[in-house]
Amino acid sequence: MAEREITFLEAIREALREEMKRDETVFIIGEDVGVYGGAFGVTGPLVKEFGEKRVIDTPVSEEAIIGAAVGAAATGLRPVPEIMFVDFIGRCFDDVINQAAKMRYMFGGKAKLPLTIRTTIGAGMGAAAQHSQCLYSLFAHLPGLKIVVPSTPYDAKGLLKTAIRHDNPVMYFEHKMLYGLKGPVPEREYTIPLGEADIKREGEDVTVVATAMMVHKALAAAKTLEREGTSAEVVDPRTLVPLDEGTILDSVKKTGRLVVVDEDYPRCSVAADIVAIVADEVFDYLDAPIKRVVPPNTPIPFCPVLEKFWMPDEDKIIKAVREIV
Repeated sequence: MAEREITFLEAIREALREEMKRDETVFIIGEDVGVYGGAFGVTGPLVKEFGEKRVIDTPVSEEAIIGAAVGAAATGLRPVPEIMFVDFIGRCFDDVINQAAKMRYMFGGKAKLPLTIRTTIGAGMGAAAQHSQCLYSLFAHLPGLKIVVPSTPYDAKGLLKTAIRHDNPVMYFEHKMLYGLKGPVPEREYTIPLGEADIKREGEDVTVVATAMMVHKALAAAKTLEREGTSAEVVDPRTLVPLDEGTILDSVKKTGRLVVVDEDYPRCSVAADIVAIVADEVFDYLDAPIKRVVPPNTPIPFCPVLEKFWMPDEDKIIKAVREIV
């Protein structure tokens, strides 16, 4: 029997619904998540199923959303707050980086913070510089936060369920351009452990590490490269913290070459960190310089032509691979 296919958005909604049914301490809080159904329609019908006490609409205040969620998590609930765009998270930065990220450590492990912050990332829809960033590198820099960046409906559901059950704060990043993507998602119960990368495509000549929307750009590039006789292995970390260094290093040992594709800003980024890890650990296995395919270190343009030029894409990945193979 063929496995059913659902969208990335539906997979996230399913994960939320299943975890809310499984555990009555799980609740959603955020701007327009209830009656309106969420800015992108993810939380849609959940308020009708679970009521306004578990799908809570808030004022337009990111500080209030995350402040309330941190307090609720510290007292034993499992909040899933939504920040409409990651670009807005600066409004509640202190609650994330000085409270949620550090509370368990500062209380000697006695406190638990089962908090999953959902937010959207990514360019590609002409939403300009204040609604198109990724910014996960900011949070990967900070000890105490887990960072999840899924690229497929299967991963989106399994990782969100794991995140909600986790006793530490998790930042869960959803790329806006992936919401309509369809893929196989089993109806059976499943979760995906944090810290396990997935090899989306096996190859022999070059390792391409990519996240979120860039995974699909990398897979498209790999198809073109295959017709030219170059076999690219595409590795999706899925979680940036914890990072599955072993899978990345083993792949580079096999291929001898590395291209890292990332939509986040390049300076002090996850892409830079992966390059550093590979250079530190398996430098002697490299047969060519490491390449990064990343955007310019500039705000994201609104103009569609400039936005397209700004973003990493299939052609840029192919060019980088050709330079080292």
